[in-house]
Amino acid sequence: MSNIATAIVLAAGMGVRMQSQKPKVLHAAAGRSLLEHVLSQLSGAGISQIKVVIGHGGEQVKQHLWGKSGAEFFVQDEQLGTANAVEAAQISSLRGTVLICNGDHPLITKDDYRQAVQNFNDSQCDLLFVSARVKNPKGFGRVVRSKEGRLVAIREERDATSAEKKIDEINSGLYVVKGEVLQELLPLVGNDNAKKEFYLTDLIPLALKSKKNVVVGQAKSVRVCRGVNNQEELAMAARALYNRKNRELLNSGVVIIDPQNTYIDSDVTIGAETVIGPGCVISAGTTIGIGCNIEGHSHIRAAKIGNRVDLRWGTVVDQAEILDGAVVGPYARLRPESHVGREAHIGNFVELKKTQVGARSKVNHLTYLGDAEVGEDTNIGCGTITCNYAVDRKKYKTVIGKNVFVGSDTQFVAPINVGDGAIIASGSTITEDVPGGSLAIARSKQVNKTYEPKE
Repeated sequence: MSNIATAIVLAAGMGVRMQSQKPKVLHAAAGRSLLEHVLSQLSGAGISQIKVVIGHGGEQVKQHLWGKSGAEFFVQDEQLGTANAVEAAQISSLRGTVLICNGDHPLITKDDYRQAVQNFNDSQCDLLFVSARVKNPKGFGRVVRSKEGRLVAIREERDATSAEKKIDEINSGLYVVKGEVLQELLPLVGNDNAKKEFYLTDLIPLALKSKKNVVVGQAKSVRVCRGVNNQEELAMAARALYNRKNRELLNSGVVIIDPQNTYIDSDVTIGAETVIGPGCVISAGTTIGIGCNIEGHSHIRAAKIGNRVDLRWGTVVDQAEILDGAVVGPYARLRPESHVGREAHIGNFVELKKTQVGARSKVNHLTYLGDAEVGEDTNIGCGTITCNYAVDRKKYKTVIGKNVFVGSDTQFVAPINVGDGAIIASGSTITEDVPGGSLAIARSKQVNKTYEPKE
């Protein structure tokens, strides 16, 4: 791969069939935009210089990728076809081998790119394009050959004859070409076709006419040709990416109970011997350690989960951290910036928001803790609430120390500090700081009165 100078990614299309105002390449599949999938695989193939040609919604594309890739952006002012898009990438400065691909083909892998380049190098040709044979070639450009099997051209479907439409060999849209050949032939491409566009496929007959060595590389899998043009194809691509990720995890020792009903994004990391229950959705940016138990219908997004964590049925973890040996759920919700310490217990219908829970502490039932810190070995009773949002529309913090016992149905009206070893009586509304080692009771004295029931 060392002689790859540049990859040109065509990402300027409007994607009318998506029925969306969003640029087509920004639609997401398995946690990444279509374009991010392509750029990730190109980088994985060892291609460092990447030129992305943008057009419709170009500023959105640049903003979406800001800081995520080292790609350069070039604008195709008018969508006049694929050859025109390549020309927008300033090809006059290109040297060495150039790979050209589409930004809406998320299923192509780094190995596919490497194989195309390897075939190009081995054949010592001037131009290579990748084809595949499919059962239903509708919508694809056909690879036209002579009766003797000699390559003639690539014919776009709108321009194909009825006989050519029956051809089952299609163009994938993946090319490898010498930079100087691209510079020589691209200006010769015309627009004498049904759409009056400048087709990159017209390089093939031009190269043959000028006695260039053109090779067709047969793809090992039809996925190389599978771009996304509408919402149905987007859903199919996402399913294929989820299946690929599940296979990868299964082969690394992760247990997935029901792969067809488990949705794990492409960049998620999960350790061996972790068990993933049915219906789980594990989104981009998540890491899960070894030996965890993630029960069914849990939703995890951009979270960091340690080793041997027990995440019980129906739990939601959003941009939070759970350390080794903790037990969370069932039906708990951890909101962003929450942190659960080692061997801590977060029980059913507990919600944490921007809250730190110390090691071995327990928050087991029907509790809301927001903007709070809880020390180690503390027990938070059922129905406890931190009243963190005040009438001035500001958030205030509750700090609870180590070895604290908080009785059920307690409200902490923040800002509050509770010292180590304190005890809070059940049913209390705490409005003042509680010193360490003391008992706080903040409730009305019980009064029992007799009465005569009315007849």
